[in-house]
Amino acid sequence: MLVLSGRYGTPAVLVLLLIGFTAASPQAFMTGQNLLNILNQSATLAIVAGGLTLPLVAGKFDLSFAAVVSLSGILAVGFLERSGLPWFAAVLLALAAASIIGLVNGLLVAYLRINPIVATLGTSTMLLGVNYAYSNGTPITLAPGPFTDIARASVLGIPAPIILTAIVLGGLWVALNFTLLGHHMQAVGTNQVAARMAGVRVARITVIAFAICALCAGLAGVVLAARIGSGQVTAGDGYLLNAFAAVFLGASVLRDGDFHILGTVVGVLIVTVTFNGLSLLGAQSYVQFLFQGGILVAATALSSTSRGMLLASVRH
Repeated sequence: MLVLSGRYGTPAVLVLLLIGFTAASPQAFMTGQNLLNILNQSATLAIVAGGLTLPLVAGKFDLSFAAVVSLSGILAVGFLERSGLPWFAAVLLALAAASIIGLVNGLLVAYLRINPIVATLGTSTMLLGVNYAYSNGTPITLAPGPFTDIARASVLGIPAPIILTAIVLGGLWVALNFTLLGHHMQAVGTNQVAARMAGVRVARITVIAFAICALCAGLAGVVLAARIGSGQVTAGDGYLLNAFAAVFLGASVLRDGDFHILGTVVGVLIVTVTFNGLSLLGAQSYVQFLFQGGILVAATALSSTSRGMLLASVRH
């Protein structure tokens, strides 16, 4: 029973949040338009958190993805405005830059054996400098056009970011659960020594995990820049804590503390629903910050508790 409560506690929290905000704001919260807004607001966070899930599955932390979100948006808009590149070329170059950063992170961790927290924190700090240098510390704005349509277009009434997010998360889910790469990634995260003895190329798996994480962060940064019509140094700041909170919340869904994509989706919805509901209720910004930190602490505790309950149930 303890294990079951851990497995289904997080989805129950989401249901309670939906009920609570509906009762508190019945005319505004549970409407078709607001529910669509929640999904649209979830899009970039879901892409970031989905990418972050992979290195965590492989047992590694990445603290640089928020800076990658900012960098990719700045580069995409900068290439369009300053270099006059076509929008698709600007996007591809921004995503390529993000992927290279992920590869560098992976090489630092896998081959130079630098602690992943230290390595990615260092990378994040350097990227902050690059972001400021390229943008001069001010937003690079962009007039509406094909690039901004990435975030503003819709198909059958469904915003394009939601469709893109579904495709990305679906691909990550398939990769983690039904491919050799995903199985090797889980093996590395479970026991790196045993995985290496079984023939898994641990270093390569680590590099791939970091590269995909950065690529997803880059994609989210491009979508965010298209949505707000500018590239900004601070664009990715809010994603660091929220993405970790979402992934750790999701780790307790069905898997007893293991990171997985479906759980991450539930975690993202909890985070987004919370902020959307608080905003509709007119909560001050400091209240949202309190919830932001509280969600991360609660998510980590819930994930750890789920693992502990599973071990206890196995022993008995």
